[in-house]
Amino acid sequence: MKQRSPHGAHAAPGGPARDVGGPGQTPWSTEPESSFSTWARRFFRGLVVVVLLLAAISGIRSWISPNKTPETIVSGQSSFPADEARAVATRYAVSYLTWDENTPDARPAQVGLDLAAGLDARAGWNGRGKQTADVAYPGQITVDPNGLTASVDVRVRVHSFTRQGNNGWASGPVSWQRVSVPVVRTSARVVASAPPTFVPDVRAALPSNMPGNGTPDDDLTAATQKDAEAFFSAYAESDNKVSAVTAPGSTIRSLNGAVKFGQLKDWQVYTGNDDERRATAAVTWDGVGDTTLDQTYTLTLRRTVATDGAQRWQVAAVG
Repeated sequence: MKQRSPHGAHAAPGGPARDVGGPGQTPWSTEPESSFSTWARRFFRGLVVVVLLLAAISGIRSWISPNKTPETIVSGQSSFPADEARAVATRYAVSYLTWDENTPDARPAQVGLDLAAGLDARAGWNGRGKQTADVAYPGQITVDPNGLTASVDVRVRVHSFTRQGNNGWASGPVSWQRVSVPVVRTSARVVASAPPTFVPDVRAALPSNMPGNGTPDDDLTAATQKDAEAFFSAYAESDNKVSAVTAPGSTIRSLNGAVKFGQLKDWQVYTGNDDERRATAAVTWDGVGDTTLDQTYTLTLRRTVATDGAQRWQVAAVG
């Protein structure tokens, strides 16, 4: 309701102002408010009360039961630790492929270093036989879309044994085995999530779009044949000798007598610019006794000019 002061003067149309107050009258009068104003005031009062109540309830709930993310839950948004996964998978693969029935507790102890807690550390072994894995190489890692799990490709060298008599073991074949190791990223570290699985390790053909070496330069090939033989002879012996036949400014380390130069079976220089060329060499190395081994090298040749103006192509890089 609105209040109106009695001291206000009202002017009659065309006449002077007239005081509506007088002796014995109420000092003010009331006017009714509109229904919309009343509703709006009550609505906003109620809205403020509801907001305060919700704030109080949510605050008390957070005090009693804080909204904490469990430590075992790991977000998949961050990058997967590939290096750690390879290290864990490699050690786990060696432990998994090593066993000895004479010491049956040794394998579970080693497997348990990388297998997730709560899983069976026997990892499928029936407790019989003997086998040793000693070398392992991790390869490709495939991360699942969830960002938490992955599989690591590992190649392992395995020594097998067969029982000989009651207590002895005879060495059997040595083979390379390939396994896929499942791993998972936890909040603490990467662990193996299950036993590995065997996968085939087959040969693959070269792709059809292998880059070529270019167009052969037969004249330059013939002109540098003897220089190439001198280089590989020095390359087999010592750093001092190889430095004497390489291009100025180049540093090429020798094989330091690990093998001896046998022969240059094939030599080819390819077309290019006037200062640098690409070349390939098929070399026969002499090993211990009657052993020989053929290898193919890719080299970079660089044109050098002596003070007297003589030009020469020398090896600037191997590989």
